[in-house]
Amino acid sequence: HVQLVESGGGSVQVGGFLRLSCAASGYTYSNYCMAWFRQVPGKEREGVASIYTGGGSTYYADSVKGRFAVSRDNAKNTLYLQMNSTKPEDTAMYYCAAARWFCGGYSSQYQYWGQGTQVTVS
Repeated sequence: HVQLVESGGGSVQVGGFLRLSCAASGYTYSNYCMAWFRQVPGKEREGVASIYTGGGSTYYADSVKGRFAVSRDNAKNTLYLQMNSTKPEDTAMYYCAAARWFCGGYSSQYQYWGQGTQVTVS
């Protein structure tokens, strides 16, 4: 039974910081690319950041480069997203996702999804 459980969302001020976590279980975590996506009502889900199995390679959307950092702990089966210098446009539901064969920013590449955690920047 695969589970991805996000936590750490909440309200943060403009220019603030927040750390999201995603606890994974039910599959071989270290074999999967992991990613963060976000979505606001009425818009498509957007890839924010992804990280390869060993953690050595990452991808970031242009909108978050230099402000967000994705990391993973394969011993703890946990994915992180450090959000710094937050902006109002970062307000969204944030989802973590797992992909076996790809590691890009397209949601169709990902097999497993969490339920999301809300981030509000104001």
